[in-house]
Amino acid sequence: MNAGASLEQILAEVRPPAHLADRPYLQPVYDEPEFVVRNVWRLYGGWWDGVAAHLKPAPQAALGREVAALAGGIDVLVARAKALAAGGDLALASHLADWAVAAAPDDRAAHAARAAIYEARAEASAALMTRGIFAAAARDSAEKASL
Repeated sequence: MNAGASLEQILAEVRPPAHLADRPYLQPVYDEPEFVVRNVWRLYGGWWDGVAAHLKPAPQAALGREVAALAGGIDVLVARAKALAAGGDLALASHLADWAVAAAPDDRAAHAARAAIYEARAEASAALMTRGIFAAAARDSAEKASL
């Protein structure tokens, strides 16, 4: 941080020291090292992550509509999210799924895909906070997919 690294760089590079990572009482049971890094960033660097567009961002729904339009529609965006998830890139898949439901909040197929993606993310997560947030997102979209 003091050397001018971006938050994204720091998140990619910071890991617990090897001699501490295996200690049972330091396992990421509640939260994850990434969350601690983000909190340190906020404490010493403020809330802004260094990405200029994040300073005054467009609404999520507007961003979702634009990304969907660029992709060729909600169905294409959802299909790509599913393909990314099937390939193991759940983080990127969740962004696309979130944009799809932000752009088309009543689209059942978009919500079904989002529910499946976040359920997979919850199952793949060890930390309670992460699992809970992803599971809540999955439940929210599962309910909307079944309306």
